[in-house]
Amino acid sequence: MAKVTVRYYRHKNKLREKTLGLAPLNDDEISFDEELMAKAMKELDDMAEDYPDWVSGLIDKLAAVHRRCVDTPEQRFKLFEQLHAIAHDMRGQGGTFGYPLISNFSDGLYDFTGVNTSTSDTNVEIIKSHIDAMRVVIKQRISGDGGEIGKQLKDGLEAAIRKYRK
Repeated sequence: MAKVTVRYYRHKNKLREKTLGLAPLNDDEISFDEELMAKAMKELDDMAEDYPDWVSGLIDKLAAVHRRCVDTPEQRFKLFEQLHAIAHDMRGQGGTFGYPLISNFSDGLYDFTGVNTSTSDTNVEIIKSHIDAMRVVIKQRISGDGGEIGKQLKDGLEAAIRKYRK
């Protein structure tokens, strides 16, 4: 067996210097403008108040695409792509605005509408279950993990998936 030489190169990470435009700093030397941070947090809080109304529009859009899946099975592949794209947009937003259940259900819908997913009637029903769960969260303004109601919603969605996958 021939002798193999392995070389390991450790490159300096200059990302901090590039982003700050400064020489490397100690972590305790980094600071943020408190006024700017407070303003950003207020903007985020204002957006969080509007989130339920805003995401309701996306849920309605999901429901409309779902109805088209029911009415026009020959177009399901393209419609699943639309559902997938909407779910992608929604899955990171819920947690940001205090509705992690929306992120959870959107993430499940995103996975369930991926390229390798069957477009069967059964899967169309599972998609409806995801949309229904999101609708309940927003209509009842179930924030955080939802406590017992959140657990029941998750369990109900899992039961629907098991039922329709049989």
